[in-house]
Amino acid sequence: MNNKFQNKYRISSSRLKNWDYGKNGAYFITICTGNREHYFGEIVSVNDENEMQFNEIRKLANEFWSEIPKHFPFVELGNYQIMPNHVHGILIIDKNNVVDDVIDVVVETLHCNVSTDIKNERMAKISPKPGTISTIIRSYKSVVTKNGHYIHADFEWQERFHDHIIRDSESFEKIQNYIENNVANWKDDKFYN
Repeated sequence: MNNKFQNKYRISSSRLKNWDYGKNGAYFITICTGNREHYFGEIVSVNDENEMQFNEIRKLANEFWSEIPKHFPFVELGNYQIMPNHVHGILIIDKNNVVDDVIDVVVETLHCNVSTDIKNERMAKISPKPGTISTIIRSYKSVVTKNGHYIHADFEWQERFHDHIIRDSESFEKIQNYIENNVANWKDDKFYN
């Protein structure tokens, strides 16, 4: 029975192998909406400049992203942008001044469905670990989805998210600028269509 599908239907992780995603560092995150639907509004040209038109779900997505450090005190925010069909943001993990007990407690904030008392060892191995990027993003997506359904019942995210580990200050600045200019460069964005 264990060899029935021989990993034929297993989706490999997009995370960097042997990297601790709870480790101090800066992470560039991209989260797309389901089917890249424009759930967060549209970008329109006003006086030859692109401008994001806000809608209620976008306001929720923005509010909950800005509140991540309240729920995960070891996280600082870099630039972030809510685009029509995706979210770009930099999350900076710095656990140097945070007590370990706090990290374990914050797992269930933001209505996250991650249990810290998982009895099934198999599930424990595949569940996001407390204090990691996966736990933070899972919590964020969960709270936006829950509240977004009150506005648009069909709102959904893509199942996964993309991350890039930022390894130096030059890369950090380049990504900060990319995020800041994302609205202005919308038609050149790979998520435009």
